Amino acid sequence: MAAGRKTQTFFASKSIPSSPDLVSSSSSVRNLGKNHLGGVIFGCNNNTITECLSKQLFGLPAQHFSYVKNIDPGLPLFLFNYSNRKLSGIFEAASPGQMNINPYGWTTDGSERTLYPAQVQILVRKHCQPLPENQFKPIISDNYYTETHFWFELDHAQATRLISLFAPLAVAPSTSVPRNTAKWRAIFQAFTLNDVVEKGEGFKPLTLEIKDSNHSSQKSDVASSFDGYNQISEAHSDVKLVEQDEKEVIVMKLKELARCREHQDLPTLCNVEDTAVMNGIQLEHKYFQRERTGAEDKNEDNPQSSSECQSIITQLIQEVQELKAFNTEQTQKIGILEQKLMEAEMEILLLKDHRVMLEAVSNPSDALGNDTVIEAIDELHMDQSVSNPSEELANETVIDSFDELHLDPNESIYLIGGYDGESWLSSLNSYHPSQDMIKSLRPMSSVRSYSSAAQLNGELYVFGGGNGYVWYDTVESYNPANDEWTLQPPLNQEKGSLAGATIDNKIFAIGGGNGMKSFSEVEMLDLDVGRWISTRSMLEKRFALAAAELNGVLYATGGYDGNDYLNSAERFDPREHSWTKIASMNTKRGSHSLVVFNEKLYALGGYDGNTMVPSVEIFDPRQGSWICGEPMVNPRGYSAAGVIKDSIYVIGGIKMCGTVIDTVETYKDGQGWKETRTKAHGKRCFTSAIVFSHDLEGQGGFT
Repeated sequence: MAAGRKTQTFFASKSIPSSPDLVSSSSSVRNLGKNHLGGVIFGCNNNTITECLSKQLFGLPAQHFSYVKNIDPGLPLFLFNYSNRKLSGIFEAASPGQMNINPYGWTTDGSERTLYPAQVQILVRKHCQPLPENQFKPIISDNYYTETHFWFELDHAQATRLISLFAPLAVAPSTSVPRNTAKWRAIFQAFTLNDVVEKGEGFKPLTLEIKDSNHSSQKSDVASSFDGYNQISEAHSDVKLVEQDEKEVIVMKLKELARCREHQDLPTLCNVEDTAVMNGIQLEHKYFQRERTGAEDKNEDNPQSSSECQSIITQLIQEVQELKAFNTEQTQKIGILEQKLMEAEMEILLLKDHRVMLEAVSNPSDALGNDTVIEAIDELHMDQSVSNPSEELANETVIDSFDELHLDPNESIYLIGGYDGESWLSSLNSYHPSQDMIKSLRPMSSVRSYSSAAQLNGELYVFGGGNGYVWYDTVESYNPANDEWTLQPPLNQEKGSLAGATIDNKIFAIGGGNGMKSFSEVEMLDLDVGRWISTRSMLEKRFALAAAELNGVLYATGGYDGNDYLNSAERFDPREHSWTKIASMNTKRGSHSLVVFNEKLYALGGYDGNTMVPSVEIFDPRQGSWICGEPMVNPRGYSAAGVIKDSIYVIGGIKMCGTVIDTVETYKDGQGWKETRTKAHGKRCFTSAIVFSHDLEGQGGFT
C-alpha cells in the first residue's frame, strides 16, 4: 500500500462494526514529544484482542499516528480491553510506529482496509495478570478527560509506575526454587494467552474447503494437516516464556540470598567454583560484593548458614540445567513440527492439483476437450470408459497427470505469492490459460506479496515485497529444472510494490516503497559481483509502478510519488546510463500492469487516485506517444499479466471496495477483450507474474 493520505481510501470498503470507544476523537491526543513519551496504551475489545496478541500487532485509528510515530523499539506498551476494562502487559515495541503495517488488520475477511492503521509490532516483555481499572486508574488519573476515556500517551513517570504495579504479578510468589521442570513450566505458564484473552466472536480456524463431494476424506486430511500450526505456536510459547523469565528468576533468587546474608550476617560464599554458567549468564564467585573482614571467623561461628546458602546455589544450578534440557527438547519438537508442517503444505498443493484435474476431466468440454482427456487417460494406462472419468482418476497417478498431458512451459504464466482474500501466499504456480489448468510447484521459503520478479539464466528471481505486516529485502531464485528455491543476495533496503526487469544479464529492481516512503532508487543485481549495486535513480519517486523491458531499454510508468498518482513515464537506456522522460499517459495510474505486445507497451488498468480503472493505453516507441486502447471488461488493479503468443492475459487483481477478482481477461487483436471465470486458481491479487522466455536467454520481466 502506498504511503500518504491517499492510501487511506485506496481500497474503500464496507465499514465494519467497531467499539465507539476505539474510534476516539482528536481530543484524546495528549501530544507528548518523543523525548517525553515513556509508554503508550493501545485499545482493543473482546473481538480484537485475540488478533492483537496472536499477530503481535497493536493498532489505533489514524488520528493517533501523531504520537504512534514517536514509538521506537523497546518502548513499554500496554493493551486496554474496553470490554472488561482491564489493562494487559507488559509489552514492548518490536518496531517503530508506522502506518499500515497490516493494512487489513482487524477486518472481517481481510479484504477491507483497517480502521486502525497507526500500528506497531510488539513482543511480550513480561507475562502478567491483567489489571482492573480501579488498580491502574490512580496512576494515570491525570490522563482521564472523561469518566471512562483517557489519553493513551504515558510520560516516563507513569510508565515506570505502571510497570512496577505489574511486576509483582509476573512470577508466582515463592520462597524456594521449583524442584523440577514441571514446576518451572507451571510458573511460566501461569498467565498464558488463554488467561489474558477473553475470546471474542468471529474467530475462525484456517480450513481448506474442497467442494467435490467425492473428496470428503481428502478434505479431512487437508484440514487436519493444519493441526501443526497450533502445536508449533504452543511449543514456541513454552520456549519463549522460559527464555524470558528464567533469568529474572535467577536474579530474584540471588537477591534473596543477598538479603538473607544481610539479615543473618551470612558469610561471603568463597568455596564455590570460580565461575558458574547458567544458561548463558556467568555468575562470578563474588556474588555479593562486601568487605570480607572477619568472614573466616563468621564461617566458623555459623557453618550451618553457609552450608544452607551453598545448598541453595547448588539447587539453583541444577534447576537451570533442567531448564536448558527442557529448552533443548522443545527446540527439537519445534523442528519436527515445522518439518511436518512443510510436508502438510506440499500435500495440500498436491490435493489442490488433484481436485483441479478431477474437475477438468469431469467437465471435458470446459477444459481440455474430449480428445485431450482421452489421450491423457490412455497415457495414464486407464482401461475404463471415459463415461465416468472422476472415478478413473481417483488415485495417486492423477498427481502426475500434468506431466502426462504435455503442458508446454512456453505457454504458461508463473504466478508468485500474493493474497487470495483469506491468507497471504507462498505458493508458486504454473498457470496454463489456454486450458485453464494450474500446476503447483515448490513454494517459496515464506509468504510474499507486492513483490517483483524477473528471469535470469533460466531461473526465476523474486525480490522484495512483504507478508502483510513487514516489508522484505530478501531475494530468492527458482530453478524449474530441479524445482528448487535458492536464497540470493538481499536488496539494499526493504521495499515492496516495486518493479523489475532484466537487461544484459543483470536484474534491475525499480522504485517501490516501504509504506512510509516512495522510492526513486534503482538497484542492479550483478552476479559477477554477487550483490545488488545502486545505479542511476529514476527522475520521480514511484510506488506501485509498472515497468517492462523492450528492445534492451527499461520503461517505468505511473505509480505513487507520496503525494499523488502519476501519469508520467520514463525510460532507461543502459548505453546512455540515464533516465529520460517520455510522453505521459493520458490517465494517472498505479498498481497497474505493463506488458510488451507486438513491439508495443500496454498499460493495463490500475488505480487513478480515486477509483480502479479498466482503461488501456498503448505506447509505440517509434511514435513516442500513448494512444487509448480498448478498455478491459472490468476495472482492476494489482492484477497479474502476461503475454503468450498472440494474447494478453490479465489475471485476478482487485476491484474497488477491496473485492478480490477470480476472473481472467484475454485480449487478441481484432477480437477485443473477453472475460472468463477461471476454475484453476480462484481469487488472487498482489501477485507477481512472469512468462518464461526460453528463446531469449537472460531476458524477462515483471508485469
